[in-house]
Amino acid sequence: GYAVNYNSHSHWIAMTCNRFSPLLSLSLVVALLVGMPIASVLLNVFSGGTGDTLAHLASTVLPEYIENTLWLCFGVGFGVTVVGVATAWLTAMHDFPGRRVFEWALVLPLAMPAYVLAYVYTDFLQFVGPLQTWLRESFGWSGGDYWFPDIRTLGGAITMFVFVLYPYVYMIARAAFMERASGMLEAARTLGVGPWASFFRVSLPLARPAVAAGTALALMETLADYGTVSYFAVQTFTTGIYRAWFSLGDRIAAAQLAALLLGFVVLLLALEKISRGRARFHNTTGRNRPLSGRRLSGWASAAAVSVCALPLTLGFLLPASLLLRLTLAEGDTQFGERFALLARNSFVLAGITAVCAVMLALLLAYAARQSKGLLSRGLNRAVGLGYAVPGSVIAVGVLIPVTRLDNLIAAGWQSMFGHNPGLLLTGGIAALVYAYLVRFLAVALQTVGASLSKITPSMDDAAKSLGCSQGETLRRVHMPLLRGSLFTAGLLVFVDVMKELPATLVMRPFNFDTLATQTYTLASDERLAEASTAALAIVVVGLVPLVALSRQIANARR
Repeated sequence: GYAVNYNSHSHWIAMTCNRFSPLLSLSLVVALLVGMPIASVLLNVFSGGTGDTLAHLASTVLPEYIENTLWLCFGVGFGVTVVGVATAWLTAMHDFPGRRVFEWALVLPLAMPAYVLAYVYTDFLQFVGPLQTWLRESFGWSGGDYWFPDIRTLGGAITMFVFVLYPYVYMIARAAFMERASGMLEAARTLGVGPWASFFRVSLPLARPAVAAGTALALMETLADYGTVSYFAVQTFTTGIYRAWFSLGDRIAAAQLAALLLGFVVLLLALEKISRGRARFHNTTGRNRPLSGRRLSGWASAAAVSVCALPLTLGFLLPASLLLRLTLAEGDTQFGERFALLARNSFVLAGITAVCAVMLALLLAYAARQSKGLLSRGLNRAVGLGYAVPGSVIAVGVLIPVTRLDNLIAAGWQSMFGHNPGLLLTGGIAALVYAYLVRFLAVALQTVGASLSKITPSMDDAAKSLGCSQGETLRRVHMPLLRGSLFTAGLLVFVDVMKELPATLVMRPFNFDTLATQTYTLASDERLAEASTAALAIVVVGLVPLVALSRQIANARR
């Protein structure tokens, strides 16, 4: 009996050790580090404090935060759905002049951060801007002779977000339309269903999960934004977090507002899940060949071109040309040495974060591949949730525990060596890079994990039979095959860090500016022409991965 128990105990220990391999242990540590900022925010909600700040906010501006946030979500959700679905349906299922250009060019607004778009259109549409000046000179009007809409309003903010974020819905919905395009639509046509009826009764219901996923991504980006709503004076939870932290100096109130904003994100994810219910969307025809696009002519062709050209023009072509004009005409007076310093800071932060994110994503994805258990997949999903958390929430969640750790290190160092080393983590870029990794590690993990899943497991078995360890298999077999995906993942993280504003504003070290913070600072001081140089640099860098993405979309029909 003792031998049986001993053997069973040894088998349990062996299974446990195998289950918690070094790679899986690393996944657990990374998941805990990613979840720590969120846990910090939630724990500080119930920590001690007078609560005077939150009570003051609740009686004054909190209802406005909630109302504006709800209207932003409703307006942006409706707008990106209409624009994204319309352009996706036209480019995927129809043939008209310019379609081959529109199908890849419609993703270009993603390179334009919403706050940059807000600054550009404010300069273009203000009273002394080019458009109103031209109207007064052309018609002989004076200031009180005409009415012109104010762009710096809640409606203006919704418009900015719609024309920047609709590509999320466009890309996912277009892929869904093309995947479902063959057998089901042909069956609908044989039953006498017309184009509009087949769209509303067949294609759109089948693409509903894709449309909901794209809309959820757009809404999460809307909730995470700070530059646009702050510049337009639209009071939301993000602006409230920044004000509570810096203006009022109350970390508890900032954490409580961050928790409320996190609740909005969780609500969005829950609504997207509930909207699908128990419905399943399968293609049972066994035919995946895309249909040839229905040829449009006459007024229908002109309408299709107009529908596709409008968001592309307003979301990218017009603002990019205005940015270029401002840069060439006036631009930043400190373009030389100052601009080089800003670019260096931005590239260093983005480069370090991209390299770390790719390395961690590769190890996390490979650990899930080797363990093949529910724990590893659950840990990777937990890591992926970081992208859904706004940068302002992550910044608050990182600063609270890291600042305490910094103070403990400084106190211990002083007691041992007799001098204070200062803030080692929050005084440099280490804490900021950590916040970036929490926010954008999911981008790299999704890209690397999808490519790693396409490599047949027989290669692992062959390498193991030849005596290769897990590390050797990763280095000699998988990494050469994943070279392109690793580069793509790093590039996506690099661009996301270049554009990130809320976390950078909250956590940057003293006297440390980037292109994003410089753009925000100059625009806040109404120095829009000078802000154009840094803003244009951010847009140009953002175009790099979109060019590769656009080529993939253009070749999707092959």
